[in-house]
Amino acid sequence: MSVGHIFYILVPIFFVIILGWLAGHYKSFDASSSKALNSLVTKFALPAHLFIGITTTSRKSLIEQWPFLLALFIGIVGFYAVLLLVGRFAVKQSVKDASMFALNSAQPTFAFMGIPVLGAIYGSSAVAIPIAITGIVVNAVLDPAATIIATVASRNSGKERNGHLGKLIWDSILHGLREPLALVPLIGVILTLFGFHSPDLLNKSFNQIGDITSGAALFAVGVTIGVRNISFSITAIAIALLKTIVQPLLMLLIAYLCGLSSADTVKAVLLVSFPGSAVAAMIATRFESLESETASAFVISAVISLVTLPVLISLLV
Repeated sequence: MSVGHIFYILVPIFFVIILGWLAGHYKSFDASSSKALNSLVTKFALPAHLFIGITTTSRKSLIEQWPFLLALFIGIVGFYAVLLLVGRFAVKQSVKDASMFALNSAQPTFAFMGIPVLGAIYGSSAVAIPIAITGIVVNAVLDPAATIIATVASRNSGKERNGHLGKLIWDSILHGLREPLALVPLIGVILTLFGFHSPDLLNKSFNQIGDITSGAALFAVGVTIGVRNISFSITAIAIALLKTIVQPLLMLLIAYLCGLSSADTVKAVLLVSFPGSAVAAMIATRFESLESETASAFVISAVISLVTLPVLISLLV
């Protein structure tokens, strides 16, 4: 792909992000309204968009995506597990801090940048399933796992921990599955596997909200960056570099080992190369663990992606 084409794809995307940053920086949006904007995208617009994308896909095409699911699982959940062990035993972090460090290094902001970036390359209809698969992996597996580990680590009483561990695991999994970004695509996958194909009227109804996904998501990323303060700590920089450079390179190797097609390889690598997730930073805040570092890493990784995304696209596409 030529430099001019890459420039043509990314400039409108980063323009909307910068517009959102200006809105957040100059207080047109505050932290509360930023959260509401994020909820609009993740709980309504994007799930609707993904549902239609999945349920207008053939059953055969969906089944053929299992290698992609395996690659994403290894590249995201596996990456989290490795960093958790490294943080705990090599860096000597507490279990809770190691979990939050690993989570923020492994979870991409796929929900906000997947449609506009990949859609500009392949068309929005072609990327609905890969993004839905990523949503299921992140919201139904990664976030519950990180939450369970951090919660267990926060408890001091071994007796209490053992008595409630099973309920904690079950509640965390259910919480992840209740998230529309996991539940709605999962319902779409199940319906499609049973032969359901979304009718035209349902498509038009869902698209009324789903069509705002791209612009609203990018604007929300910018607002989230604009309302946060940046701290250039070693931990924040390490998270950002792991997220935008190390994880995409590892995903490239994983995609090769899983035998993905060239197009699916590009999609998998780009999906994990996006900046760190604001949701992951919010989870760290919930546990009062690496709060400043993870929030800063989200901003730093967004800036780094201004360089890494064009490079990756030029090399892969």
